[in-house]
Amino acid sequence: MLTNFFYHLRENNLKVNLREHLTLLEALNKEVVVYNTEDFYFLSRAIYVKHEQNLDLFDRLFSQFFDGVEEVRVEDFLKIDDSWLIKKFLSELSEEEKEAIKAAGGLDELLERLRKTIEEQKERHEGGTKWVGTGGTSPFGNGGYNPAGIRIGGKGGGKNAAKIWDKREFKNYDDNLELNTRNTQMALRLLRILTREGVEDELNLEETIDRTCNNAGFLDIKMQASKQNRVKILLLLDVGGSMDDFVEECSMLFSSAKHQFKNLEFYYFHNCVYENMWKDNNRRYEDKISTWDVLNKYNKDYKVIFVGDASMSPWELSEPRGSVEHFNAEAGTVWLERFRDKFPNLIWLNPINDGYWQYTHTIQEIRKWSDNRMFPLTISGLEKAMKCLKNSKLKFNS
Repeated sequence: MLTNFFYHLRENNLKVNLREHLTLLEALNKEVVVYNTEDFYFLSRAIYVKHEQNLDLFDRLFSQFFDGVEEVRVEDFLKIDDSWLIKKFLSELSEEEKEAIKAAGGLDELLERLRKTIEEQKERHEGGTKWVGTGGTSPFGNGGYNPAGIRIGGKGGGKNAAKIWDKREFKNYDDNLELNTRNTQMALRLLRILTREGVEDELNLEETIDRTCNNAGFLDIKMQASKQNRVKILLLLDVGGSMDDFVEECSMLFSSAKHQFKNLEFYYFHNCVYENMWKDNNRRYEDKISTWDVLNKYNKDYKVIFVGDASMSPWELSEPRGSVEHFNAEAGTVWLERFRDKFPNLIWLNPINDGYWQYTHTIQEIRKWSDNRMFPLTISGLEKAMKCLKNSKLKFNS
């Protein structure tokens, strides 16, 4: 059953591998934790979950899998088909996993470890405190007592099984949920270009140790400047009209970006960039800023992030005087091309669900202009967008 649990996680988009599964089995065999439901939950979660955004997914999959455990016989829980395991596992190995297994001594060695790990559970276990059994205090069995147990086969004992994973304390970390300040900042942190600049006020421990050893044990301290995120961001935000429905999401993104990036510049536009932009929405008509000035002020080292729903009349993109607000002398695409020519590293964040993008002509046009570097304004979308800004070859596949 534990192997089935492993594949249940794997088949439901939680990235787990055989080495992690073996680590869990070895930990159980060596009694790393006290055998109760809560300890098994935390142990398996610590081994299988590598990123906090997957904590809620693990909780849901754990709950789904073990909800039916009471109806499983002990013999079924212990049963493992090596040929099925090998065949299924080999068919799903990625190149990276093959290399990792090779470095660990090969698949045969890993499978031998698996066989040895489950040897103690080849037979029915009676009493005691270990993994699966009847009587005793094992939480994974039946007919005994454990204050936080799961009944497997047979009749219950204390009738007080608990399922703490259903609390789902980490549901806000799911990358399909709405943005919040914390997970937005975590996503933006992926765009980190760290350099050491300024006063040398931080101890370089590794260099200090090396220099002291080379100096016959006499302390030779080496200082260094602290690492700073030197990435430069130009944030261009669509406001008004249909974007009024996304004020909260955009405000959260703006706030998180200001907190995360020291070198952040921002401007507003409506629907599409034209000859003027602004920094204060309350004075957008009085304090206009020439778009030419923006293009000339910042060098190509800046990474440009457009934020907007890209939903407008097609004439706004394709025709002079197509703007709904003023008689623009040049079409919107002309200005977009100027930004793409000046800034080779740019993306577009769209708050509209990407499942609806195909139904709006201007969204498709702007996706083409951005070379398919439009991303949904979700946590997973932000993460992909930040990786794209670090590697201009990446694109979004919806």
